[in-house]
Amino acid sequence: MSYLTGGADSSSVAAIVAVMCILVTKAARDDPEGNVAQDCRRVCRQDENSLWVPSTPQEMGNHVLHTTFMGTDNSSEVTKSRAKRLGDAIGSYHLSIKIDLMVSAVLQVFQLATGHMPRFLSRGGTMSEDLALQNIQARLRMVTAYLMAQLLPWVRGRSGFLLVLGSANVDEGLRGYMTKYDCSSADLNPIGAISKGDLKRMLLFLSKKYPDFDVLAEIANAPPTAELRPIDAATATAEAGHSQTDEDDMGMTYEELGYFGRLRKISRCGPVSMFRKLLVTWNHLSPSEVASKVKRFFYYYSLNRHKMTTITPAYHAEAYSPDDNRFDLRQFLYNTKWTRQFAVIDDIVSEHPETDKDKND
Repeated sequence: MSYLTGGADSSSVAAIVAVMCILVTKAARDDPEGNVAQDCRRVCRQDENSLWVPSTPQEMGNHVLHTTFMGTDNSSEVTKSRAKRLGDAIGSYHLSIKIDLMVSAVLQVFQLATGHMPRFLSRGGTMSEDLALQNIQARLRMVTAYLMAQLLPWVRGRSGFLLVLGSANVDEGLRGYMTKYDCSSADLNPIGAISKGDLKRMLLFLSKKYPDFDVLAEIANAPPTAELRPIDAATATAEAGHSQTDEDDMGMTYEELGYFGRLRKISRCGPVSMFRKLLVTWNHLSPSEVASKVKRFFYYYSLNRHKMTTITPAYHAEAYSPDDNRFDLRQFLYNTKWTRQFAVIDDIVSEHPETDKDKND
């Protein structure tokens, strides 16, 4: 069972399963009596004493992969369309549902208990209200995913249950740009230690290698969006289909997160040493701009480290995996102000006054 939002992360998870189906189907058809074919029959719940093998990768995909687009009034038709087209190409058992009834029910319970109804920031609410409204949508998707995982086999006349696949990349984990217990929570996360840049490159590669998966190129080139706030028609782009984008929300790009991750985990940099290194690497930015980016990263890194204590097990593919249970044994409680370190950074910036070029840039 996999979330399928029409974005790069969930699409990467589905694409990994799809490629598995392609490889397994070829091996099973080449040798119907071999070990791969026998495992395929077992996983697809076919008679293990027969010589059944899937006729196409899509037939196997329909047996092993269940995908669900869980939209709300804040979701765009663009991402819904991408999710359905990818599900069709893979052959997954795909559902497109709306979870607004669930969101509304939870908010009504809250209103009955407190006499208050939260509003989005764009509709007169506070940031606390806005974040709570985004988080309840994300968490209900996790609840829905596990419900589907338990009951879809029953719906299809089968026994057993499904594993839930997570879809949060390593950069989101490092920055903490995820809701605790949302699509990052699952039984297994195939992309939990893969960077956003690598995922996009993988999607572009697969779209060329497998022409039936051409929608992957469209997904890879679309601006990442959480689609948890109401759509602002004035600022929504055709590519994203939404006015809310990840990089605007984070205040940093995924490329920058890659730098932060490698310096923090591989080079073991704290705020000051990271700032010194990036002063050289990012020489197109002024010292004050570099300082601002480093401070922003470490603030959110330390604020959200607690999320890594419950992160879903993932395939280890990056040297800077933030999973604190196995790969990052730093503490998860920090002083988010980094008082001494940020003061040192400010002192260094003061020794590098901005030039006229910096100001013009």
